Amino acid sequence: MKTQFSFGSALMVITACSGGTEAPATTLEPETPPVIEEVETGPMTLAEAVAGDWRSDEEKARDVWRNPAETLAFFEVEPSETVMEIWPGGGWYTNVLAPYLASGDGTLIATVWDTNAFEGDRLARIEQRIADFKAVYDADPALFGTLEYSAFSAQSGPLAAENSVDTVLTFRNVHNWMGGDYTAKFFTDAYAALKPGGVLGVVEHRLPSSAEQNPRAATGYVHEDFVKALAASAGFEFVEASEINANPNDTADHPFGVWTLPPVSRTSDRDGNTPDGFDAAAYAAIGESDRMTLKFKKPGAETLEPVE
Repeated sequence: MKTQFSFGSALMVITACSGGTEAPATTLEPETPPVIEEVETGPMTLAEAVAGDWRSDEEKARDVWRNPAETLAFFEVEPSETVMEIWPGGGWYTNVLAPYLASGDGTLIATVWDTNAFEGDRLARIEQRIADFKAVYDADPALFGTLEYSAFSAQSGPLAAENSVDTVLTFRNVHNWMGGDYTAKFFTDAYAALKPGGVLGVVEHRLPSSAEQNPRAATGYVHEDFVKALAASAGFEFVEASEINANPNDTADHPFGVWTLPPVSRTSDRDGNTPDGFDAAAYAAIGESDRMTLKFKKPGAETLEPVE
């Protein structure tokens, strides 16, 4: 980003006349034209991206639970990189990532739902949601840059060209893939898309290790060790875990799973039944879910010994 500053003063010509045809008493020579200096301000910081006025008050109210600047810094996201966001939904994280990357000439790849995986009314709804998402970012390329797109599902093709992406990010999606039994495919696809040394960042609702894991993650909660095992099976190296998005008040045993808590705050099942004594205020007071924040890396290219 560049800002222009102008230095110099306006041209002043002072004359004094005594009448008749006498020449002016004093004439100042024109000054040098103003110098236009370009100051390189560089890409925006994560804090600036999070504070941007293009983010709504409703979005910013959730920062206390999602900690976007701290989370993206933990995942080592740089503004000059090619970053892939998996299933961005309504664009909560996209509204931070897109301006941040655009300011540093980076690239954001939004990996949306695969329309080939749907049909009928559901397909129409998914297509409309994707169209609405694209319209937001296409409308202001100066702020958001030019997004690229791919898709992910149980039968989708490659996420991107092999070894082409610096960072792959997924926020609260693993439980969805467990429900469709294609979680392992995601880790394999992400590994292929990442450059050697590239980062995979995973944020997911965390199931306590003492609780039994439903294979389909029906509650929305997932064991941390399960995610680590899937990443290792795909070839990833575990780097570090962070408690940035932890919430010790979340016991992960709610009547409607993670959706009992904000922001969904469900109060009844699909048939409209609410448990006796259900206290919605108590669940609202817990806040958003306890979340694991895990960083993995694709091993770097092997260094070959010099030939003697």
